[in-house]
Amino acid sequence: MNAHTEIERALRAAAPYALVGTVRDFLAEKYGARSVQLLLADYGMTVLNPVDPSDGLGQPLSVYNSPQGRAFGSQRPHEGRTGPDDAADHYFPVTVRGERLGILTVRLPSARSTPHVMDDLTHVAELLGHELVVAERETDHYQRARRTTRLTLAAEMQWQLLPARSFAAPEYAIGAQLEPAYAIHGDNFDWAAEGDQLSVAVTNGLGEGIRASLLTNLAVNALRNARRAGIGIADQAALADQAIYDQHRGAAHVSTLLLRFDLATGAVDAVDAGSPQLWRLRGRTVTRVALDAQLPLGMFEESQYVVQHLQARPGDRLLLVSDGVYDAVSPLGEKYAERGLARAVLATRLLSAAAVPGAVLRELAEHRSSDTLDDALVMCIDWFGRQDARG
Repeated sequence: MNAHTEIERALRAAAPYALVGTVRDFLAEKYGARSVQLLLADYGMTVLNPVDPSDGLGQPLSVYNSPQGRAFGSQRPHEGRTGPDDAADHYFPVTVRGERLGILTVRLPSARSTPHVMDDLTHVAELLGHELVVAERETDHYQRARRTTRLTLAAEMQWQLLPARSFAAPEYAIGAQLEPAYAIHGDNFDWAAEGDQLSVAVTNGLGEGIRASLLTNLAVNALRNARRAGIGIADQAALADQAIYDQHRGAAHVSTLLLRFDLATGAVDAVDAGSPQLWRLRGRTVTRVALDAQLPLGMFEESQYVVQHLQARPGDRLLLVSDGVYDAVSPLGEKYAERGLARAVLATRLLSAAAVPGAVLRELAEHRSSDTLDDALVMCIDWFGRQDARG
């Protein structure tokens, strides 16, 4: 039995809360590893938290200015300094289908730090990532490790509703982030990948706290229920609109932007039902994509929605932003959408889709006139298209 098969079997047999210990024991036996630590990105994507602080590193590490953070940002293995014991630290991204979970750190004797061993450890990090996703259905161990402080109840509800924060496919790459990460209440994003299409939704429930979170939960699940029935996005909006109206009789509503991409052609169907905006970077030009504004979901009984048609080109970058982004006001009264948002999109054009939302939100925090951050959502979609569709 080879090492890859052994670690795969060991991880599958391990208790959901014991994955790190299983990897640690395996790497110590097979490669003489002197220490093994798993660091997970927190909800704000600003620090890497140790899963088992008692086993070594006890303090969070910055995503921006630490060797582990550089490996996380670049999504490439990184080697640290060799210590006095003639052992070197190695940092391996733990990523699942484009979702960046964290970093696996391994200290190895210098003599064992060969290219072959590095390939093996890269594979171990990939396996660990997949097992983490499965294990989180059965334990809170890793959810706790992602927190630098307690989530509000509304934020807990929102994070449990979300898909992954990033995803990659041959035709596109997605990244999204919410702020304030530990106190979000109404903003939400969702997507679903299929073999022939990509469906995307951005929603913003009216109100604050639990009220907004409950409203958004109703909207997102109504949209998912309609989408999974296989109907078009206009009818998805109409059914979700009816579900919200039946519950609140027009006293509450949800702003929504729905997109559906045809992967073969880049054709995009869009329904703009409220406040989220769509911006596009094409070449070096940033523009807001004007859509016909329709009624938010749940405002009136039996609203009807109309699909608009757009065309994505290979190389396009699309940003979906909530009103907490584009309406944010500077100390001088300037809205972020006037100049700041376009500048931020251009300044981040070399970053991956997964890294863009956090970078834009950091720029937004510097622009705002208050330290109190309203719900703010940024979703980035990089469109590559299909090779056969490019001619």
